[in-house]
Amino acid sequence: MNTYKLLTPGPLTTTDTVKREMLVDRCTWDEDYKAVTQKIRRQLLELGHVSEDDYTVVLMQGSGTFGVESVLNSVVGAQDKVLICSNGAYGERMTQMCQRAQINYSHYAQPYDQIPEAAQVARLLAEDPAITHVAMVHSETTSGILNDIQSVGKVVKDAGRVFLVDAMSSFGGVDIPVADWGIDFLVSSANKCIQGVPGFSFILCRRDQLLASEGKARTLSLDLLDQWKTMEKDGKWRFTSPTHVVLAFSRALDELLAEGGIAARHRRYVENNRLLVEKMRALGFSTYIDGAHQGPIITTFFYPAGVSFTFADFYQYIKERGYAIYPGKLTEAETFRIGNIGEIYPEDIEKLTGIIADFLAERKEAIA
Repeated sequence: MNTYKLLTPGPLTTTDTVKREMLVDRCTWDEDYKAVTQKIRRQLLELGHVSEDDYTVVLMQGSGTFGVESVLNSVVGAQDKVLICSNGAYGERMTQMCQRAQINYSHYAQPYDQIPEAAQVARLLAEDPAITHVAMVHSETTSGILNDIQSVGKVVKDAGRVFLVDAMSSFGGVDIPVADWGIDFLVSSANKCIQGVPGFSFILCRRDQLLASEGKARTLSLDLLDQWKTMEKDGKWRFTSPTHVVLAFSRALDELLAEGGIAARHRRYVENNRLLVEKMRALGFSTYIDGAHQGPIITTFFYPAGVSFTFADFYQYIKERGYAIYPGKLTEAETFRIGNIGEIYPEDIEKLTGIIADFLAERKEAIA
């Protein structure tokens, strides 16, 4: 068993009760198991504040990236064009998916510390009537910034386009009224804010837009509509499903509801993040993202000044004392990242920042 907790954007630290669900082997054809899949789909719709009349859920084997690629490959047809709005590595990854699949796209790229602006999206849509879809990331964990998908969704809907959202690291930890924000396809993953383990992604789909994707899919295994057609019958996945992960996720959903739902989990994450930033600033660390757009999921910090510092030493020191953090993902600055989602509480943040204070004290003494 691990002797440290994960302060990362997922995979993350899970409860012992979620882990225990994976001790049972299940058959994919079993009626009880298929019922678990259907339960999960219903619960996800409830978390998105949408009804089965208007929306449906598709579970897709693989990581969150598989889910995003499934949507792009399945709903953006040969005659369509997608506008990708990016301000980090995960938005940019969508452009790579489009390049590989020969999907027609245009790219609105912002610096990593700035959000895509709704007004600029509106201008781009007005200038290019060929654009049929708009795609962007909500919580861009490259930096920790939280993008304004609500404002962008409004201009996308006003322009009559289809809106695709990667809410990988936010859904379940940030309340997202999917229909009210104009989202047609929302992708997230089992191992993020719902606090399950890695193994599948899930997509909340507007039913009419999903059905309109008939014949557009470019792949077999990532065909979103075909996956839905099989799953919609009785909960059977087309191909082998990650049974242990599904059972763990079902338990994690129940634990989210027991905690008080998204509102309660969001409060915990926000408090974790507030305390983390406060304590780190007191130790001399500054944040990459300003307070207006800093999300509650993960925070990027600059390396400290006046300290003998390498990330490898820093990471190992912290890990040996009970926590694992993340390296930076920026190219133009020396940074590292600390997540605060999962089974993490303010006392963990207190312990972590105490460990970091000890590290700094030891390094300063070494320099002296």
